[in-house]
Amino acid sequence: MFFNSIDFAIFLPVVFFLYWFVAHKNIAAQNVLIVIASYVFYGWWDWRFLFLILFSTLTDYIVGLGLAKQEDAVKRKILLGASVLVNLLFLGFFKYYNFFADNFTRAFTLFGMSINAHHLNIILPVGISFYTFQTMSYSIDVYKKKLESTKDFIAFAAFVSFFPQLVAGPIERATNLLPQFYTRRAFDYDKAVDGCKQMLWGFFKKIVIADNCAIYANMIFNNSGAYSGSTLVLGALFFTFQIYGDFSGYSDIAIGTSRLFGINLMQNFSYPYFSRDIAEFWRRWHISLTTWFRDYVYIPLGGSRRRTWISIRNTFVIFILSGFWHGANWTFIIWGFLNAVYFLPLLLLRKNRTHVEIAAKGKLLPSGGELLGIIVTFGLTVFAWIFFRAEDFGHALSYISRIFSGSLLTIPMFPRRRRALITIILIIGFIAAEWLGREKRYVIADLWLKNKFLRVSLYFIVFLVICVCGNISESVEFIYFQF
Repeated sequence: MFFNSIDFAIFLPVVFFLYWFVAHKNIAAQNVLIVIASYVFYGWWDWRFLFLILFSTLTDYIVGLGLAKQEDAVKRKILLGASVLVNLLFLGFFKYYNFFADNFTRAFTLFGMSINAHHLNIILPVGISFYTFQTMSYSIDVYKKKLESTKDFIAFAAFVSFFPQLVAGPIERATNLLPQFYTRRAFDYDKAVDGCKQMLWGFFKKIVIADNCAIYANMIFNNSGAYSGSTLVLGALFFTFQIYGDFSGYSDIAIGTSRLFGINLMQNFSYPYFSRDIAEFWRRWHISLTTWFRDYVYIPLGGSRRRTWISIRNTFVIFILSGFWHGANWTFIIWGFLNAVYFLPLLLLRKNRTHVEIAAKGKLLPSGGELLGIIVTFGLTVFAWIFFRAEDFGHALSYISRIFSGSLLTIPMFPRRRRALITIILIIGFIAAEWLGREKRYVIADLWLKNKFLRVSLYFIVFLVICVCGNISESVEFIYFQF
């Protein structure tokens, strides 16, 4: 079920009504309703995948119970290993089987040997990369004794399958989300209003910015051989704002929806395109995944507290794993590797924690140095996104080689340029709004307008822009559903 669909527009009010007017007096009843609603939400794509979520839930629930009773260090490691192995096997089979089969065949071909590796017609379960990481974090935290295991299976099932963030995050930690299913939740009008505002801004990002940018990003990337270098640069820029509007828009809708049910999720994006270096970018982009790799991979490997070469190794490990997490394609791995290369000078010069606060905090405009840092970081990010969006490595190289040709200085030429101009104007307005609201959790969280009528009018204008500038009659799939 898509957030931007008629189905969800009917589904959400029904669940909201049952949650607050039927099950509101009983925590267990609310949790049961969340589990049922979440399974309906996820099963809307393909009911067969519900068995995967249920099996993953049962596995980590049982492992948690075992860890609570077991003090023997070796047996605790075996239990944790079982959790990690089961989750990674599921993820590896559904997401990476054909990738490894292809590369296994090519490796033998290089040595003059011919083998046949069978391909399987595997349908990738929506959101499998998200909920497997979420359940693994529970087992790891229980193993490290950062969290007590739960005996409440329904609460745990609600934690794993909570529908707002089930298929595209944020990837929640059990230490944050699970305890919220133990406590009574009373309706909070202010929290619900805040949730609605964040949902509105999320829909604006998705429907107005991402979906309009997708038209031209897809057109240019899918026919890159027919366009000039200047047009390809524009295509990369369109994709840059498409993926940001799409993914951060989903996160805003998920976080806002959760607040309607009295649940708080972690922030997943914090104005990443205003970052002054690549380290800051990764503290602001897909925060839940970045911190997951930091806490469960980077730090256990030694982090940056050991010798320099170990820090370099660990940096490349987490960035390449992050790329591989996104999909079974060498383009994602190269994208991760490229970001590690970007990060390396900051690590060696120990400047990776230079920019912690948002750019130009408390000021209207950035300094010259900040502006230069933002432009350079943004340019590096756009370049890396070409590999992320390309169909394969050859396509990425061809795309880049055409950019750095004589046609780079020509006027971009492609169909429907007038409508594209409207999209560019919308992007500029979006950037301006994000800059002005960059110190808030989301742009329209706390408007400076004291007059209530003016504030409501502005929200209504955002809604009208969504209706006028977005194709609300067609549900365009979110990009990260494929991951």
